Amino acid sequence: MNTFVIEGGRPLSGTITVAGNKNAALPMLAATLLTDEPVRLENVPDIRDVRTMLALLDDLGVAVEATGKNRWTLAARAVRHTAPPDELAQEMRASFVLVGPLLARYGRAEMPTPGGDRIGRRPLDTHIAAFEALGATVEVRPNRYILQAPGGLRGADIFLDEMSVMATENAIMAASLAAGTSVLRNAASEPHVQDLCHLIVRMGGQIEGIGTNTLCIEGQSQLHGTGATVGPDYLEVGSFIALAAMTGGHLLIQQARPEEHRVTAVAYGRLGVRWECRSDDIFVPADQALIVEDGLHDAIPKIHDAPWPGFPADLTSIALVLATQARGTILIHEWMYENRLYWVDRLISMGGRVIVCDPHRAVVVGPARLYGQVVTSPDIRAGMALLIAALAAEGRSLIHNAQQIDRGYENIDARLRALGAQIERV
Repeated sequence: MNTFVIEGGRPLSGTITVAGNKNAALPMLAATLLTDEPVRLENVPDIRDVRTMLALLDDLGVAVEATGKNRWTLAARAVRHTAPPDELAQEMRASFVLVGPLLARYGRAEMPTPGGDRIGRRPLDTHIAAFEALGATVEVRPNRYILQAPGGLRGADIFLDEMSVMATENAIMAASLAAGTSVLRNAASEPHVQDLCHLIVRMGGQIEGIGTNTLCIEGQSQLHGTGATVGPDYLEVGSFIALAAMTGGHLLIQQARPEEHRVTAVAYGRLGVRWECRSDDIFVPADQALIVEDGLHDAIPKIHDAPWPGFPADLTSIALVLATQARGTILIHEWMYENRLYWVDRLISMGGRVIVCDPHRAVVVGPARLYGQVVTSPDIRAGMALLIAALAAEGRSLIHNAQQIDRGYENIDARLRALGAQIERV
């Protein structure tokens, strides 16, 4: 088991470059199954989940070649089967995004129930409904899904019953090789969904409405190879902004796409956090006065997540930790996942003053003096939140199960050391 050992209480300052977005890289890697020609991807983050996806594709028969730092070329010329091995597929939920391209190109896909972070119920009903609308038959067995479309998929008008990111991505890839036109309504529109759409367009696909909640996809008989760059991870940016604000350092975040952080500016702004946009970079000044903004009519102000362009659910854990250092009281409302807050007892053990109201809501009273503690990372985002708390806390902290953080943050310990953090992996 990997463990981070952190000596906290030091301002972290300097320059950090944002890594590629793992939530874009994973479906973009899966999309290479849509053609037998090589697809070149750059800025692919070197993280555990990406390595798992590459291993899954290699097992299927995709030729996988590393062509440089964060660069990969993949060619699905000789796919051997359409049933990824259970032990790999169950390592992460994103393995299910292979179903769309496998079904579209080969007419069959078989997948176990995927794994991933245990942040609440995340059923696959929306995926299955979309595949059935496109003409697939679905057999649901205990812990296994078998999907078939021996005659190919056909275009359809599909209304997703929830703005599921991965269901949207699966439907996009399946529809890109379906016969006819598909309209995807109530689609997710996150930056990583847009990156996937742009890749498919570069491969010869036709998609209208990119960045909106309605996509019109004209199915093609085949797609071709291309090259693309994975966009920056806006969740890393949100994490690094909180890191600088909590430790009191100044931080220049390069390749941050500031336009993607308007809603984060609103949410973090309720805690007194400010930053400057400098072309494609974000600069967070040092020693910010973190004060919770007053709500109207003496109401407790709130930060809550929502589908894009709302505040990202994956940043609610980060916002909760950040709130412990702001003077005042604020409600963190995580309405999308009922288990997202189940790690808060670890933060309380470090000195955080947090009242968990129910599985979706927590009230944070700050500022709290945080102290080093021994904790365990339960998932990617809670793990990063605990890491930020440890870096701001007085004394030594140990974070066990650090490999969970590695699933979403590339080489995070070395990058933090470059900012002045005292962090070691044992």
